[in-house]
Amino acid sequence: MADRLPRLRGAVIARLIVISGPSGAGKGTLIKRVMSCLPGLRLSVSATTRGRRAGERHGREYYFLNRSEFERRIEEGRFLEWAAYTGNLYGTPGKAVRDHLEAGRDVILEIELEGAKKVLSQCRDAVMVYIMPPSLEELERRLRGRGTESEEAILDRLGRAKEEMGEVEARVAEGLPPLHYVIVNDKVNRASDELARIIERIRIKDEQADH
Repeated sequence: MADRLPRLRGAVIARLIVISGPSGAGKGTLIKRVMSCLPGLRLSVSATTRGRRAGERHGREYYFLNRSEFERRIEEGRFLEWAAYTGNLYGTPGKAVRDHLEAGRDVILEIELEGAKKVLSQCRDAVMVYIMPPSLEELERRLRGRGTESEEAILDRLGRAKEEMGEVEARVAEGLPPLHYVIVNDKVNRASDELARIIERIRIKDEQADH
């Protein structure tokens, strides 16, 4: 994998915008709101081996694959990144991301932190936004409110979230990469507006740099 995904077609600059954060932080909700108000955004659909939840559709929320098919695609090099998370595999199909960027369309990629770091290590032009819940207590309330996971899975996600949030806070304090922006999702309207403003600022900077 080259360290830089394509960004240009003609005079159009496209960005890979990586959205990360713990499960239950509200990443998907913020992304949906931003995509409804900002033109020219495409959402990268990840692949996973986890079971399909009620209302989810193959190819919309995820590409739902069995483990053998997922592992075959790993061997074929078809993922931009992949990682194991809470007993399941998650990966980003590389071709769709490249196709959108080559066509000048900004791509939003929603992935967990370890996967995000892998993407940013390969794609120097990518921008990372970390979505932080207001507290672990609120995160637990959101996870339990879903009613979709076992007690073991909830505790696993909370443990991972505590580690992630501690790492993110330390990186912010020390000014370390790969974080570019952190949004605390305390209120959906405010947080989605902040995410939209970040994307708009990125676009303005890219347009100015291109002239």
